[in-house]
Amino acid sequence: MQAFSRLLDILDDLREKCPWDRKQTISSLRHLTIEETYELSDAIMRQDMQDIKKEIGDLMLHLVFYAKIASETNTFNLTEVLQSLSDKLVFRHPHIYGDVKAETEEEVKQNWEQLKIKEGNQSVLGGVPVSLPALVKAMRIQEKARGAGFDWEEKTQVWDKVQEELQEFKQELNPLTLAPADSERATGEFGDLLFSLVNFARFVDINPEEALEKTNLKFIRRFQFMETESAKDGHKLADLSLEEMDKYWEKAKQY
Repeated sequence: MQAFSRLLDILDDLREKCPWDRKQTISSLRHLTIEETYELSDAIMRQDMQDIKKEIGDLMLHLVFYAKIASETNTFNLTEVLQSLSDKLVFRHPHIYGDVKAETEEEVKQNWEQLKIKEGNQSVLGGVPVSLPALVKAMRIQEKARGAGFDWEEKTQVWDKVQEELQEFKQELNPLTLAPADSERATGEFGDLLFSLVNFARFVDINPEEALEKTNLKFIRRFQFMETESAKDGHKLADLSLEEMDKYWEKAKQY
């Protein structure tokens, strides 16, 4: 509590005395908050605990800052934010604070979605932010649909759906050139294929966002290895043939 009180006192000082902090609005902080969120995500992917601690602090500052700005116009204050959060947590955990039974994680999730409907959401999908990246949004859509009881029963069914969507996508490609005959239709089928792969990943407890990001980082690491090693040999990577690049790539895969 002393540490949190100190943060509030410092923010009061900055809001009053610092030209940059004084001019900030809820809207002006938005893109910075998004950036801080991604920086925390990066630190988590690296499992850098010291960096995670730092990024949590940066993100916490933004949340407190929003409440501070709102309090200046008597819109709401930090106490109201925290009380509202506590009320919501109690309401959404009746298996802890009430007489509802929920023995498994799945039952908790189903209760959670039904309670959100009671709170005023017209659809279980209404809580999925429009601005989420498409891959993350697909995950959240499927999780929420499952919470409402709409889901496959067996992972074999989901895998069959992946194969079905793959075939439908292939049908949109010219068998000789692999170019789409109709770009819009091919895009739609490719989207269906990705959605089904995300669904299968969920059934086998793989986070597709995390899996893809790990592959991104692996590719970056190997590509930068190629750049470094080719430079040591007196070459520019762009001047090499694909065959020559492939030798460096195979070497990069050993590290």
